[in-house]
Amino acid sequence: MKIYTKNGDKGQTRIIGKQILFKSDPRVEAYGEIDELNSWVGYTRSLLTSQTAKLSNELEEIQQLLFDCGHDLATPAEDERHSFEFHQKEPTAWLEQKIDTYTEVVPAVKKFILPGGSQVASALHIARTTTRRAERRIVLLMQEEEINQDVLTFINRLSDYFFAAARYANYLDQQQDVLYRNSKDVFH
Repeated sequence: MKIYTKNGDKGQTRIIGKQILFKSDPRVEAYGEIDELNSWVGYTRSLLTSQTAKLSNELEEIQQLLFDCGHDLATPAEDERHSFEFHQKEPTAWLEQKIDTYTEVVPAVKKFILPGGSQVASALHIARTTTRRAERRIVLLMQEEEINQDVLTFINRLSDYFFAAARYANYLDQQQDVLYRNSKDVFH
């Protein structure tokens, strides 16, 4: 398989089912955001410390699941030769279990926290916001075409997972979350 097709030279790309779309198409935007997120998760895995190494396997599993999500976003619902691969019930329940576990371990907060802390936690916060952007792109696509709704549900839960995992990474690296304070309290 060749890496280059030369379709990109005209601002186009071929999706599953051989349809050619402009790279600005909502479908391409949606699965492109998933690809970016997947790359960021891979980068985040490279930052893991000895304290946060226990997150490695689950982050790799998330990368595998993101590949399935990207596949389904690149597959038109009406494609007769390809079907959706991703089914969210088990993966979403798995994320929810991780969220619950990490939330029980970290100190409770009643205020917003600022994204940051350790390098790993900061990268996980970026993963959270990248996930939210991907979710917005998926919703835009959904408004125009039928999508695999399981992908949207999973991506929605995934951003919650990254928040919980970021807080857990700070906990493991013995970094405190910084609570948000309203600037009017400081400047008045």
